[in-house]
Amino acid sequence: MEQVVEGRGHWASKVEFLLATAGNVVGLGNVWRFPYLCYKYGGGAFLLPYLVFVVTCGAPLFMLESVIGQYTQEGSITCWRKLCPLAEGIGYGGLTILVYSCMTYIIILAWSFLYLVFSFSPQLPWSTCDNYWNTNDCFDFLKRNGTIQWTNRTNTTSAATEFWERRVLAISGGIEEIGSIRWEVLLCLIALWIICYFSIWKGVKSTGKVVYFTATFPYVMLLILLIRGLSLPGAYEGIQFYLLPEPSQLMDTQVWMAAGSQIFFSYSVGVGSLIVLSSYNKYNNNVYKDCLWLCLLNSCTSVVAGFAVFSVLGFMAHEQGVPVSDVAESGPGLAFIAYPQAMAMMPAPQLWSVCFFAMLILLGLDTQFVAMEVVMTSIIDMFLTVMHRPGRRERLLLFFSLFCFFTQLIMITEGGMYLFQLFDYYACNGACIFFLCIFESLALGWIFGADQLYAIIKHMTGVQANPFFKICWLYLTPLVTLSTFICSFVRYEPLKFNRWYVYPVWAYTLGWVLALSSILMVPGWALLKLATGSGTFIQRLRHLCCPDPECHVTPKTETELQKLEATKRADWLLILNSCCVVNHEY
Repeated sequence: MEQVVEGRGHWASKVEFLLATAGNVVGLGNVWRFPYLCYKYGGGAFLLPYLVFVVTCGAPLFMLESVIGQYTQEGSITCWRKLCPLAEGIGYGGLTILVYSCMTYIIILAWSFLYLVFSFSPQLPWSTCDNYWNTNDCFDFLKRNGTIQWTNRTNTTSAATEFWERRVLAISGGIEEIGSIRWEVLLCLIALWIICYFSIWKGVKSTGKVVYFTATFPYVMLLILLIRGLSLPGAYEGIQFYLLPEPSQLMDTQVWMAAGSQIFFSYSVGVGSLIVLSSYNKYNNNVYKDCLWLCLLNSCTSVVAGFAVFSVLGFMAHEQGVPVSDVAESGPGLAFIAYPQAMAMMPAPQLWSVCFFAMLILLGLDTQFVAMEVVMTSIIDMFLTVMHRPGRRERLLLFFSLFCFFTQLIMITEGGMYLFQLFDYYACNGACIFFLCIFESLALGWIFGADQLYAIIKHMTGVQANPFFKICWLYLTPLVTLSTFICSFVRYEPLKFNRWYVYPVWAYTLGWVLALSSILMVPGWALLKLATGSGTFIQRLRHLCCPDPECHVTPKTETELQKLEATKRADWLLILNSCCVVNHEY
């Protein structure tokens, strides 16, 4: 009996696509990275380089990937086989980065989950120094004597810091001292993998339903925290530090690099996520308008999150009697030290702690869902007839989840934080994504053709895209991305944990291997295809640069295409014929 091959499927509604994409691009970086970068690099002045990267790189690449995903109805690897086979290595490189991200990102959620559990304690354990993990150097802000100033206690550590380092991480002295697995983090990790598995195991059919909650509820939590933060004493000082303009910072290349990294991370470009999400759209969806609104939502969320975060940090600085700069942190330092410490000083601290960590978990789950979905879709689309059969997807997802789970166990040991930072700094860093985006914009803007991309948008949506996008795809995006990529190497600094721990040489070597594992996919794949193809070198190169002339005809759109006016179809075929000198019958 012949096995049934399941269809690829579509989003049940446009709302599901919008929520899934919004949940993907609005993540932890909007809450714990953007506000700190804005404060650190010139306050309101930082918004200028941020907006420059939004206009020249973020929005154009967001549009580009969404368009080709909806156009080809393929995953992040197989889409390149239809558009520009020479650039298929971009898909493999992006997929490699996503696998690394799946292994590291969910660990942050496990830490947040553990904090959420502790938030239901009668007294928040990071608020006092009366616990077995505390040292004699612990300083309790809640019991501080008015005659004792924080500035005079240079050799002390806060209760929140000791809870994070000694209770949650039990951090060792270095990457060589692995130690034992933190069993509480392990249990949280298992629970999150189970949630992730059953949320996406049926593909867009299940993911589309889950995002109704996971993509909207964080905004409710963010609004609650914003209102509460603005009502606290010292909130105005925190907001002032957050947005106070320092134009002199604009002369520092580090500021521009930070803005570029934030855009590429928060817009989720370069790794194929947007390609896969939009590939489940119907062919005639107005993806052009969707992209503009989603880009606006992403940036606005970052700015609003900054008000919520820095109003609370201003309150914390007010209570301690220190400048906001002494309590402002980024990344895990904000989520697991500074913000919990601030919440411990508020009335009803358990309530605000639950709200904050619930928001972090839901923000992160959306991003984790999409990363796993992109990996699944990209692999399944490569083996269409084999994997699109009942039960195959569920088994592949189970294998992938178990692979990531057992691989990341070393990261939840007592020395695991050092390895976690190594993966985060090298394997998932901005330079790798910059490199992929350079060649993505060149391959689609120059080889596939910016004019053809315009025709595709017009053909799918009936909307004429703004000519500025063509300028970006051809010139601005590759030039700005290339400049940022070069600067990231010129200004490269080896990773240091907590600004003092220097990794051994073998660890830095491992880090560069992880970084190159995605970067080398692009030239490696191109050289492999050129070396193994048939014909002369010019013929092979021409063939690999030529798109499939039938790639715009899909089973879902064939009926719609037959209804097009004869003149529009003729224009469309003319654009396709101009891409390469190959004889085809249409």
